[in-house]
Amino acid sequence: MTFDSVLFLCVANSARSQMAEGLARKRFGDAVRVQSAGSEPSRVNPYAIRALAEVGVDATGHHSKSVDTIDPESVDLVITLCAEESCPVFLGSARRMSWAMPDPDRKHEALTDEERLHHFRVARDAITQRLDVLAALRDAPTPLAPIEFHASVRVPDLAASARFYAWLLGVEPKEWTHRYVTFVSDTLHTNFVLLVSDGMELHHDTLYHLGVDVGSRQAVVDAHRRAVAAGFTVHKPARTTWRGTPLHELWLRDPGGNLVEVYARLTADELAAMPADQEPALLTD
Repeated sequence: MTFDSVLFLCVANSARSQMAEGLARKRFGDAVRVQSAGSEPSRVNPYAIRALAEVGVDATGHHSKSVDTIDPESVDLVITLCAEESCPVFLGSARRMSWAMPDPDRKHEALTDEERLHHFRVARDAITQRLDVLAALRDAPTPLAPIEFHASVRVPDLAASARFYAWLLGVEPKEWTHRYVTFVSDTLHTNFVLLVSDGMELHHDTLYHLGVDVGSRQAVVDAHRRAVAAGFTVHKPARTTWRGTPLHELWLRDPGGNLVEVYARLTADELAAMPADQEPALLTD
């Protein structure tokens, strides 16, 4: 996701969009131009100022602005935060996203000072977490180009789950044993495996993981290089394995520690070159 300027919108430009503006300025610094506005600008809510001050953001100099004062050419990304209300219309070609959430001011509720401030803290923290994801996506490396998705899940009843997923995916299993059932859907570009949860150890190099097929040996090698450059965790480097299903494969761990396999099936010529000992071979450029 590429953007160098962002505009946060809500009706009054009083609470949600003001907190988003202050938090985004703190998050992006000078890397992104940050603005906020509303269709019916009023004043910056004092509870918004207090909630921001608690996380080190000074919004005492903020003021409410009309969306009509914003130059469309100065905006790459528009994020609306209105929920029940009608959000302002902003003309221009900027990408639009909705972070709809309730107005923390709760104008028509009889709340104590602390209760009202609590709602602003909740909105502030929700905006912060969404900004964290937005910032991570802005910094994301160029994506891979997968042609198939692989997933494996444990199930308590293999037969019942096979029946359910045959219905859900619209295909019969390609194969099965007493421990797993494999579905291959060309329509969904998915390879889906059910694993029986029988208390026996499952080998994580071949089962119980996520994966994407990137189509070729070189694509696996490129994925390894790009994963290292992006700072992702390499569990096992790019290599060719022959036992079981012959594959070019790269094993990564996602930020939560889950195993992810980036793989490609071997061509006929590559299969013909299988070594007699079938030992894995590291892949290089």
